[in-house]
Amino acid sequence: MSSLRHVLFRRTTPGTQQSTEQPALTRSMGTFQLSMLGIGATVGTGIFIVFSQAVPVAGPAVIWSFVIAAVVAGLTALCYAEMASAIPASGSSYSYAYATLGEFPALAVGACLLLEYGVSGAAVAVGWSEYLNQALENLFGVRIPEALSSAPEAGGVVNLPAIALVAMCTLLLVRGVRESAKANAAMVMIKLAVLVMFIVVGVTGWNQDHFSNFAPMGIAGITGAAGIIFFSYIGLDAVSTAGNEAKNPSRTMPLAIIITLGVVTALYIAVAVVAIGAQETQAFEGQEAGLAAILQTVTNASWPGTVLALAAIVSIFSVTLVVLYGQTRIFFAMSTDGLVPPVFSRVNARTRTPIAGTFITGSAVAVLAGLLPISFLAEMTSIGTLVAFIVVALAVIIRRAQNPNQPAPFKVPLYPVVPILSIIGCLWIIKDLRPVTLIAFIAWLLLATAFYITYSIRHSRLRQAPAKEPLPVP
Repeated sequence: MSSLRHVLFRRTTPGTQQSTEQPALTRSMGTFQLSMLGIGATVGTGIFIVFSQAVPVAGPAVIWSFVIAAVVAGLTALCYAEMASAIPASGSSYSYAYATLGEFPALAVGACLLLEYGVSGAAVAVGWSEYLNQALENLFGVRIPEALSSAPEAGGVVNLPAIALVAMCTLLLVRGVRESAKANAAMVMIKLAVLVMFIVVGVTGWNQDHFSNFAPMGIAGITGAAGIIFFSYIGLDAVSTAGNEAKNPSRTMPLAIIITLGVVTALYIAVAVVAIGAQETQAFEGQEAGLAAILQTVTNASWPGTVLALAAIVSIFSVTLVVLYGQTRIFFAMSTDGLVPPVFSRVNARTRTPIAGTFITGSAVAVLAGLLPISFLAEMTSIGTLVAFIVVALAVIIRRAQNPNQPAPFKVPLYPVVPILSIIGCLWIIKDLRPVTLIAFIAWLLLATAFYITYSIRHSRLRQAPAKEPLPVP
């Protein structure tokens, strides 16, 4: 039994995941590019596509849902900042778990990150399809047939626009990180400008009466909506997947995480307030391309909605690009540790990108985007994100207990209150997710356990090349 515990909880040394037998990833991103990476993964997902799912659950009180999600995400962001400064690796919370909790918990966290990144990439690709149809209708008076732009459960056959988006992002990532980061930064600036336009124009349609019956579902509705929209804060985690490609990561990554949180929180709450003030809550349910529709109603003209729909197309492209990037880098870290097949860590000597792993990841996300509805994808992403956030807060506590003298350029203030509150906040949101989501998540973890037993435990680098000194068991 002691031997089994040693295997399950053996820990890796951070910073040694990169193999020396192949080309390394290139350190090409500074604070600005990392901040754009985080904002690019975050602003767009919740703002452009999640209102139709969250407002019917919470009513006008969805504003508080955004605040609750922001507070929990903010507490976790501080934990991420400390771990990113102490362990600047590509695997995000997977790498933090491997260095503090052990191998099997790390594999489970990797499975959660697959929900957080891979599934969210599919979710936002579905939202992209909705805004593409809105723009086509406004500009040319045509729409892609429902059979080819909706999942089977939503009345279609396959969502081809969503598949096309994932394919384009995959090809861009294959070209190289520098090119992808430049394209993402340009797209982020466009969507920030257009969201400011939405706030300025949308507030002209303000109607105080829309805030009557503020919380029809009570606190349960508010926290339930917070669980739905929480996947919007994935960008905080996305920054920490760039550990092997960031310049001076111990400094730039924590700074980029804090910048991302500030920009995202301000925009989310401002847009939510304006959207509720401009449109009755009943109109949100089942509404496609919601923000574009709101502007068209407020101005009684099609051009503002067209501009916003076009911006959403660009915006959601950048979100999909970043979450696909994050997923490939997590697979890269897990592959170099031997927990998933080596194909995911093979770096092309010319582009310095894991081409094969990127194509495999993109293909899997494309299948999800083409066949599954957005509501299920959003909740599965939320629970994966929440569990990953819990692990990061735990990792801060364990790291300080195990290595109190280990340097970390950034440290969580008010320790241990902040990480404990982060854990409590995440658990509070999880309890209000739908039972079907929790059951599907448990089934997913059981599949991950089976994969660990049949593959990872035998191919782990720690088993292939054991450490000279016994690794402590937490």
